[in-house]
Amino acid sequence: MRTYKNWPADYPDPNWFLHDRFGLFIHFGLFSIGARHEWFMTTEKIEPTTYRENYFSQFDPDLFNAEEWAQTAKKAGFQYMVFTTKHHEGFALWDTALSEFKVTNTPFKRDLLAELLPAFRKVSIKIGLYHSLIDWYHPDFTLDGLHPQRETIQARLTNNQRDMRRYQDFLAGQVTELLTNYGTIDYMWFDFPYSHRDWGWSKGKGAADWDSKRIEKICRNLQPNMLLNDRLDLGRGITTPEQFQPDKPLEADGLPLIWEACQTMYETWGYDRDAQHWKSSEMMTKMLIDTVAKDGNFLLNIGPNARGEISLPTRSHLEAIGSWMHYHQQAIIGCGASSFQPPIDSRYTQNGNKLYLHLFSYPYKSLHLPGLAGRVKHIRFLHDGSELFYRGFDPEEVLTSTEAIINKEDLVLSLPVCPPDVLVPVVEITLREM
Repeated sequence: MRTYKNWPADYPDPNWFLHDRFGLFIHFGLFSIGARHEWFMTTEKIEPTTYRENYFSQFDPDLFNAEEWAQTAKKAGFQYMVFTTKHHEGFALWDTALSEFKVTNTPFKRDLLAELLPAFRKVSIKIGLYHSLIDWYHPDFTLDGLHPQRETIQARLTNNQRDMRRYQDFLAGQVTELLTNYGTIDYMWFDFPYSHRDWGWSKGKGAADWDSKRIEKICRNLQPNMLLNDRLDLGRGITTPEQFQPDKPLEADGLPLIWEACQTMYETWGYDRDAQHWKSSEMMTKMLIDTVAKDGNFLLNIGPNARGEISLPTRSHLEAIGSWMHYHQQAIIGCGASSFQPPIDSRYTQNGNKLYLHLFSYPYKSLHLPGLAGRVKHIRFLHDGSELFYRGFDPEEVLTSTEAIINKEDLVLSLPVCPPDVLVPVVEITLREM
């Protein structure tokens, strides 16, 4: 296996992750009722008791259908999913024995995780679990500059009575439940350390506060083949930038990183009823392509509404992306970066001798392909398999001002004037064996 800076030799084989490339992030919880931001408990400084009174007894996603979620994900082309078992609000979406602040104590009454995971496994989508290291509801989670009660004088005065060691036991216990009671888990996605933050009266939390080495050991013992992200703050695991697209493959100290771009459809992760700044289906598809072209995975988020349905705008985008994936999946799944230089405003992904040219801007009929002279066996559009013609430098050809000027190392591809009716046209280039 290739050596990665953020993947220790004793960590499990990540090849399925590097192959699958396209994951679905699902943010769901009490914040879905608020329908404005998954962080509004703290941004609006709502104390835990008030937050519970306002939302816990209202949680009843009566339209939730695990099979429908799974089928929607499958049709969109996702290969794995990551679901929020517990966000920073502390509400557990499974029947935990360690807290009464859980889904089975709401009007919904059912263990949502127990229904969701089998449905996704049934359609061959791998299982990832998001679990927050932060818990603003737990009485032993110490106040800091992110806590909803950060400006409540009485709470701050009693902060020294909170015991993070008890919270560490609680955190370890819940992780143990998740990795013991719900079958094979392929990926554990923790969120998030902020040890670099300093508010003067408090500091941010990191590996020592979570007892991350203990959590990592639990993960390795209970699910030895499960992958981990980097947010235990131990300097290892899948690198997970969010709302950010790098300009090249990620590396550190001259070695590549296993990484995953985490992106939303609009500005927040949870359901936002009034969201206005939606990315277009074309933009999201281009972000997927751009990520794979830089040897990364793309984790695209959705936030189902409080009744447990995937909203109509979200479904519309997923259907558009799924339609594109139907014709172009092989240009994403199993692919990675290419050593060839793509033309301007396009991207290459590659799998063996299949080189895929993704046309972000459709060219003016003739497209120069640098460095491919003598390397090409066949070229076609991927969406319909139709042949495309190309030509190279001919030393015997007398060039005039009306003919193409071709560098010796390049090919010129001839494209139809009208682009295909797909979000992003893809040209499949079959390379000769060298």
